Amino acid sequence: MKTKSVGIIGMGWVGSSVASSILQQGVCRELLLNDINEEIAEGEAMDLNHGSPFYPSANVKAATVEDMLKCDAIVITAGRGGESDESRLNLLNENIKIVRTISKQLKGYEGILIVVSNPVDVITYYYQKLTGIPSNRVMGTGTMLDTARLMDIVGDKINVDSKSIKAEVIGEHGDSEVVLWSKALVGNTPLQSWEGWSKEYENEITEQVKNAAYEIIKRKGATNHAIGMVTATLIKWIMRNENRIITVSSVVNGAYSLNDVAISLPCLISSNGIERILESEISMEEMENLRHSASVIHDAINSVKS
Repeated sequence: MKTKSVGIIGMGWVGSSVASSILQQGVCRELLLNDINEEIAEGEAMDLNHGSPFYPSANVKAATVEDMLKCDAIVITAGRGGESDESRLNLLNENIKIVRTISKQLKGYEGILIVVSNPVDVITYYYQKLTGIPSNRVMGTGTMLDTARLMDIVGDKINVDSKSIKAEVIGEHGDSEVVLWSKALVGNTPLQSWEGWSKEYENEITEQVKNAAYEIIKRKGATNHAIGMVTATLIKWIMRNENRIITVSSVVNGAYSLNDVAISLPCLISSNGIERILESEISMEEMENLRHSASVIHDAINSVKS
């Protein structure tokens, strides 16, 4: 049986949290770490190996990107993080240079490529285009974290466990993201029919979800733990072929009449990557907001092209 292996490129705050979460969830038997500073990758591997009595068996080691080309999945967290007053799109000019370098090293890769670096939608688009990996095998974590934040905040607001909330954020992982309030459920009850629920709550929570990262960065300098758990769980679901439906970012051509843009939509994922994008009926306002979100990402993509 082939040993399940995962590579992580970029061992900053986020990369180290992804690595820790992967090990704790028992996602793989081999974890390869890479950073532009080789000593950081080596130090993280040593540190994580010393915790081996406390997580399912796995071997962790520093590696080159070329060493990772046989991994089942590669996670990319490489790039500069944002400041508390800086939008994700502002990071683009610096981080696209890193994308171009790493993409050359990933030519011919046949596994699943998972992008975490921001702005994740634009970065996902260019990793897919520059590596030539089929679009169903290149996905960004997109609005998975925004959706988790939404579930947490809604659950807290109505005093219901977040795991009983079914709600989604789609569009850009950023300021133009779209909360699908018309589809949100508490158990099997429409959230908008929940006793005491109001439009004011929706406006308030939309802003909380949108600004969550900025608030965390303002206090501690980075967001890392939740995205680490999100990324590890995404890989686990892929590795186990669980056929989950989640909101990840991928290059879209046709869904919701959107074309040539990487954006988060509900996707059915398996060990093959994205099996299909799921379209459902959403409100006219939500559709308009989704089109706007796509145009924001399009503009950012085109700014790199020019």
